[in-house]
Amino acid sequence: MTNLSLRLKTIASLVPSGTRVCDVGTDHARLPIFLKSNNIAKSVIATDLNKKPLENAKKNVEQSGIKDISLRLGDGLSAVERAEVDTVIIAGMGGEVITGIISKCNWVKDKNLTLILQPTTSAEVLREYLVTNGFEIKSETPVSENKKLYSIMLVQFVNKAVTLPPWFYFIGKITPKDEGILYIKKQQKRVYECMTALEKIEQKQQEYKFYKTINDQLVSILLEN
Repeated sequence: MTNLSLRLKTIASLVPSGTRVCDVGTDHARLPIFLKSNNIAKSVIATDLNKKPLENAKKNVEQSGIKDISLRLGDGLSAVERAEVDTVIIAGMGGEVITGIISKCNWVKDKNLTLILQPTTSAEVLREYLVTNGFEIKSETPVSENKKLYSIMLVQFVNKAVTLPPWFYFIGKITPKDEGILYIKKQQKRVYECMTALEKIEQKQQEYKFYKTINDQLVSILLEN
């Protein structure tokens, strides 16, 4: 049960050694088991919204023989207290869902807490929420898996809200090298498709110009490298 996908291994590599971890939406608890079996985490709280995944997680934890993994049923971080964790992982969900989980939990606004976030969709929604609500995206790591591209964000609350150019929300701190260039190309294609769909709709010209500005900037970033 310690075998992980590249995506989960990358997430595990970002977890500070010896911290108390909460894995939100744990599913089969593969990541918590890996973190404990490799002595990365001191303890892990694994949560899930649904009973069935948590039952599967319980079976896997029992089979692993690993202790210090607490399984909890709950929505987002509702079953967890700040004093129990140092690192929060929210991965494998849409950016809007992750945004909702963070926005509902006041104690995540703590400078001593590490957040590791991996949206499957709508990463731009999550990035915009983070930077405009006092969080800083310290780094982003692009990962390609099963023909899909993801970004894994290392985030910390710094109590400084900023407004950044719209193109940033689509690619964040990912740079056009290695897997990064594929991620930027994917986002540029998304923006281009939105732009062209709106181009000839008279009532949507403001939105068209919005996406065109972003598209031009992303194209410029790609051409520079």
